[in-house]
Amino acid sequence: MRPPQPLPLRDIHLPPAPPWWPPAPGWWVLAALLLALLGTGFFFVLRWRRRRAACRRVLAEVDALAARHAGDDAALALGLHQLLRRAARRYDAQAVHQRGEAWRRTLARVPVRAGVLDALLALERDLYRPQAAFDRDAALAATRAWLAAAWRRRPREVTHA
Repeated sequence: MRPPQPLPLRDIHLPPAPPWWPPAPGWWVLAALLLALLGTGFFFVLRWRRRRAACRRVLAEVDALAARHAGDDAALALGLHQLLRRAARRYDAQAVHQRGEAWRRTLARVPVRAGVLDALLALERDLYRPQAAFDRDAALAATRAWLAAAWRRRPREVTHA
């Protein structure tokens, strides 16, 4: 018998390396998701910075009122009360005209301690009393706390009557 003759086979040829461009569809999807994530993050950072800047402006207005009315407690109480009314319009469009229980409910829509609400309601009560005992520091601290909490969160709905 004759020895088998080797077959004329060539060596295995490997395919060429895949090119780096254009990338596979999965990379396009990943790039699109990354861009969407970056855009969303940029949007939230801008919104957060705007809200913080607005809060700083409002709190600076409290400080300006305290400096402007350093010796006049009645004028300071009136200025703080007007600032609170303007700020409360974010939560209720009729906040400028509210009194008593309606005003307390509008103030209570912002989650603050009960002591802050009591100090703000005392501010309204003392505003109309001649020579009332006015606790300047408590009124300033309560106003700052309420305004900071009001600007920290967005109102869910604004009541328009």
